[in-house]
Amino acid sequence: MNMPEQEKRFSKQLLGKTVVSKSGKRFGEVGDIVFETHSGELIHLVLSNPTSYTEKMELEKDKDGRILIPFSAVIAVGDFMVVSEEDIV
Repeated sequence: MNMPEQEKRFSKQLLGKTVVSKSGKRFGEVGDIVFETHSGELIHLVLSNPTSYTEKMELEKDKDGRILIPFSAVIAVGDFMVVSEEDIV
């Protein structure tokens, strides 16, 4: 699958981006990215500095207790990483 050049991004461009919902609720920042090593498929965003709003949601966590956001919930990447809240819960 060939992606247009503007769709290619380096992980360092994503790390530290603020994660928000479509409605503008702040979730935290991208602390890390989990991917499948064989296929390269992106699986999760690992949140750093989660907000109190995010802490109240019962989201999946890794073994270290860090909140995971399914990468499939990401709908836009620009100044912010926009996620679809419906696809997270």
